[in-house]
Formats: sequence, C-alpha cells, structure tokens
Amino acid sequence: MSERGTELAKQLRALTPARVGLGRTGVSQQTRDLLEFQRAHARARDAVHARMETAALVASLAAASGVKALALHSAARDRATYLQRPDLGRRLDETSRALIGEQASEGSDLALVVADGLSALAVERHAMPLIGSLISRLDGWRIATICVVEQGRVAIGDEIGAALGAAISVVLIGERPGLSSPDSLGAYITWDPKIGRTDAERNCISNIRPEGLSYAQAAAQLGFYLREARRRKLTGVALKEDAGRLEA
Repeated sequence: MSERGTELAKQLRALTPARVGLGRTGVSQQTRDLLEFQRAHARARDAVHARMETAALVASLAAASGVKALALHSAARDRATYLQRPDLGRRLDETSRALIGEQASEGSDLALVVADGLSALAVERHAMPLIGSLISRLDGWRIATICVVEQGRVAIGDEIGAALGAAISVVLIGERPGLSSPDSLGAYITWDPKIGRTDAERNCISNIRPEGLSYAQAAAQLGFYLREARRRKLTGVALKEDAGRLEA
C-alpha cells in the first residue's frame, strides 16, 4: 500500500470500528488482522451462549430503581432450546406465568422487561444505567414490577405487559452480536401489549452502549416514544421519531 493509501486507511479506521483499510502481505491478509478477526468472532459466539446472572441483576435493578423486580423464565428450558425454538422464547413457562399472575394490579402505565436475548453481556452492562436514566424522566408514571427474563425474546413483553395490566411495555434485550459489538442493547416499545402483537406494532431503538447510542440519548428517545404512545395510543410504523423534539 502506498504512503497516501496508508494514511487514508488510518483516517478511515479512526472513524469506524469496521474492518476497513486492512493491510496485505502479497494477496493475503496480515496475520495480526486475521487473529483480531478470530478474536472478535470468538467474543461474539461467547456473547450468544453466555448465561445471564439473573439473581444479581434483579437485586441490582430493584435497589437502583426503587421498583420491585422479579425473575422469570421463558418456555425455552435452556440455551440450546432457545436458539433452536424462537417461539418458546416468546412465551413464559408455567411457573413464571403463575408468578406474574400474582403481580397483577389495577393497571400501570409502563411495564419494563429485561431479557437476555442474544447477548446477556449487553443486558448486564447496559440495562441498569439505561433504566436509571429513563426512570428519572418518567415523573408521575406508574411503573409495574420490573421483570428479568431468562431465554427471552422481544415478544415475551407482550404476555408480561398484558398480565401486569400495563398500557405500554418496553423490552430491553441483548441484540445479535456483531464482530465489533458483542454487547449491543436494544429497546422495543409496544402500546397495549398483548399476545399476538407484530413487530410492525413496535418501535425499536438499537445499538445502546457507550460506543453507540449513549444512555442519555437512548433514554431521551424512549421518553419521546413513551409520551407519544400514551398521547396517540399507538406504536409501530405509524409512530415516527421527531429528532427535533427529543430532550437531551
């Protein structure tokens, strides 16, 4: 690579974690780049298979938020089943269904659900600071018991939100790891949660982590969607974000 090409590659790498401007030895990649790729791939695989420390997360969330937290489990009994049967990750198991039934109340404004998804690492790193930033923006909102779900997928928030009588559910979930982002957190907002809701009826905020969308930025977007969902009584493709109205 020429001196000019090397400088351009260096500038590009300063702007993105993507693998751009990699050097060559003949027609092959340099050993250091190949080893770094293998390391990143291993980290992504580890994130998919890692188990969430549910009990510790429940205790931390309850202490930090001042809201009761509850540990639940999907109908996928283990990680292998979860990865092979997405449908089971969308529903609670019988024990959890009974537990959530005991939490039912006259209704709440918001049900917060934390699910491991495809990266327990993302949840353990980012769910608590994001919830702390969000709750500080929700003065006067009635927040139901926070539910932490093992082997959960996005749609499990529909069953939980309906059981808690919540007007809106927010599911914070570990996203599919990338080679430069094994700990990316996603947030899914659903008005009037109930079994059978589709992805078109949700709004999504993605890549929540210090290297992506900051906690403050994500909380501002969540706050916007929550206020608009309550005002307009809907979420999904009909509800668009107006960046000019976001509160930093």
